[in-house]
Amino acid sequence: MISKINEIKKEVAKVVIGQEKMIDGLLIGLLCEGHVLIEGVPGLAKTTTVKALSQSLGLDFKRVQFTPDLLPSDILGAQIYDPKTNEFKIKHGPVFTNLLLADEINRAPAKVQSALLEVMQERQVTIGEESFKLSPPFFVMATQNPVEQEGVYQLPEAQLDRFMLKLDVGYNTKEEELEIARRISSGLNEQINTVISHEDLIELKEAVKAIHIDAEVEEYMISLVEASRNPSAYGLEDIAEYIQFGASPRVSIDMFKAVKAMAFLRGKDFVTPVDVAYIIKEIMHHRLVLTYEAEAEGITTDSLIDKIVKIVPIP
Repeated sequence: MISKINEIKKEVAKVVIGQEKMIDGLLIGLLCEGHVLIEGVPGLAKTTTVKALSQSLGLDFKRVQFTPDLLPSDILGAQIYDPKTNEFKIKHGPVFTNLLLADEINRAPAKVQSALLEVMQERQVTIGEESFKLSPPFFVMATQNPVEQEGVYQLPEAQLDRFMLKLDVGYNTKEEELEIARRISSGLNEQINTVISHEDLIELKEAVKAIHIDAEVEEYMISLVEASRNPSAYGLEDIAEYIQFGASPRVSIDMFKAVKAMAFLRGKDFVTPVDVAYIIKEIMHHRLVLTYEAEAEGITTDSLIDKIVKIVPIP
């Protein structure tokens, strides 16, 4: 089954150079049916990666560019009056798809974010008095630009908690950027082929669910979550003043799913603490709420997670 994953990565690599961790994160979200938030400055191939992934999977893909004047009906759909029949008809919005790219989601006002929240959590859309279930798979990949200050609405904690992973995308290496520039300037655009079917995707998801986790590793993951809520109980009194709210129960659920997918991507049929360490920041750092003292002193969630991982005993 891992050969199917390698085929997907090979197709995406035709248009995306580097960014392996972002690609792995998107695959984990897809295999675990979780949503992914991607943050990075413009030009780091966030949108290109998502589009290439959808093409390699052969899934329906739609993109919404979020702006401050966007309305919920722009993404969900609306009731349209037809004067010929004297009736209202339902026009479906772009959320009726398999892979939805919400570009610059932090530009959307609160009403749009609330509408998207129902779709992400319930996998259904309510238009007027009717509710419509979305056809699986349904996967939201949202991007946000950390540079912009004007016309930006910070995502509330409740919505951030709906994202299984938050991927922070950095710049490519010098060698990778050289290859990118050569490809683009030469006009080399390779065709991305669909390499797996819908049935293959279902098999991949079932294979991920079958990955084994020892009871000791399960307890270790719960201890990591608990340490973010009650640092003093784990000898982390020095960071207790910096965490206002620790990780939610969704973190535990998502961690159990994500580490299985991480082990699967690494070609293993069981989970080790290494898999946990590789993905824990992406699962947890957007779900910790820091105190004013932490922000004033420049303390980051990643640095706090590093301390938690260092202190909690590894099985």
